[in-house]
Amino acid sequence: MSLFGNTYRGRKVLVTGYTGFKGSWLCLWLRHLGAEIIGYSLNPPTDPSHYELLNLDIISVEGDIRDREKLNNIFDIYKPEIIFHLAAQSLVRYSYSNPVETFETNLMGTINVLEACRKSETVRTIVNITSDKCYENRKFGRAYRENDPMGGYDPYSASKGCAELVTSSYRNSFFNPAEYGKRHNILLASARAGNVIGGGDWAVDRLIPDIMRAASKNETVIIRNPSSSRPWQHVLEPLSGYLMLGQKLFQGEKEFAGAWNFGPDNEGNITVESVVRSISQEWDKIKFEMQKNISDIHEARLLKLDCSKAHARLKWRPVWDIKKAISMTAGWYREFYENKSVLSMDNIKTYTQDMDTVYAGR
Repeated sequence: MSLFGNTYRGRKVLVTGYTGFKGSWLCLWLRHLGAEIIGYSLNPPTDPSHYELLNLDIISVEGDIRDREKLNNIFDIYKPEIIFHLAAQSLVRYSYSNPVETFETNLMGTINVLEACRKSETVRTIVNITSDKCYENRKFGRAYRENDPMGGYDPYSASKGCAELVTSSYRNSFFNPAEYGKRHNILLASARAGNVIGGGDWAVDRLIPDIMRAASKNETVIIRNPSSSRPWQHVLEPLSGYLMLGQKLFQGEKEFAGAWNFGPDNEGNITVESVVRSISQEWDKIKFEMQKNISDIHEARLLKLDCSKAHARLKWRPVWDIKKAISMTAGWYREFYENKSVLSMDNIKTYTQDMDTVYAGR
C-alpha cells in the first residue's frame, strides 16, 4: 500500500467520467489505494458496464459535465482535494455525427471543471486527461512531444486540442506554478495517452470491443483500416502515470505542473492488423476479415508519442509490453464471457507486482 507514497489514502478524490472505461479502472485502483471517491458522470455508456460489474463503494453522482451549476454543487458538498478529469465524448466517428455535443462536452466541460476548481477552497491537485490526438497531425516520422502544436482534423481531435489550450491558459492565468503557495494552492497538469486496451471496454467503434462482441456471438468481425498504426498500451499503463503525476502535484512539486505523454515503448506502436492477429491467437472464438480502406471518414494513419519527458523527470515506465497487454486483455474477456468472472482486481494486483520488478531496476 506504499505505492504512490500513500498519497491517496483517506483523500477525497473526484473522478469525472467514472462510469467510462478508463474512469472505472481508475476508481477501482484508487479504492484499492484507500481513497474516498466522489464520482461524477452520466449513466454507464454501455451494457455490459465495467463500472457496474465492479460494484464499487464510492459516492456516485449522476450528472452532465456541461451542467455547471450541478458540478459546482458537488464541489461545495463533497469538498474534493484531488481531481481526475476524464469525462469526455471520446469517439472519433461519433464526433463527425455529433460535433456540437463533442465540443460542448470536451471543451466547455473542461472549462466547467477548472472553474469549479478555481472557486474551491479544498482542491489542491488537478489532472486533466486528454488524448494523443490533441496534436496537430503533421504526418512526420518522429513521435509527438509535449511542446508540439495542438491541432485536430476531426471534431474529436480538435476538441482535445482545444481542451489542452484551455488547460494551459488556466495554468498560466490562475494556477501559475510560480505563484503556488502565494496566490493559490492548486497545481494543474494534463496527460495524453495512446490507444488503451484492457478488459471491460464495450464502446462502439473501438477495435477490441468490436472484436470481443463478435467473438461472444460467434460472429466474424470486419476490420477497417488494418494498416493504421497506433501506440497501443494496457489501460493500467497510463493510469499509473496519472497516479504518479497526481502524487507529485499533491506533494507540492510544482515542476510537474504541465503536459505529459504516457505511451508505450517503440515496440508498442504496431498496426491494427498486428493487434488483431495477435489477439486472435489468445482466444479461438475470435474470427476476423480484413477490408482495406473502407472507412468513410478521415482518421490519422500514424500516431506516436515521445514519452522521454515522463521517463526522465517523472521516472515513469511502461510495465507490460504489447504482447502482455494483449494477453491480459484477451484473458479478461475470455474469462468474462466463458465464466462470468471479472478479473480487474486480479489484473491490478498482477500489474503492481510487475511494477515492483520494473521500477526496482530503473
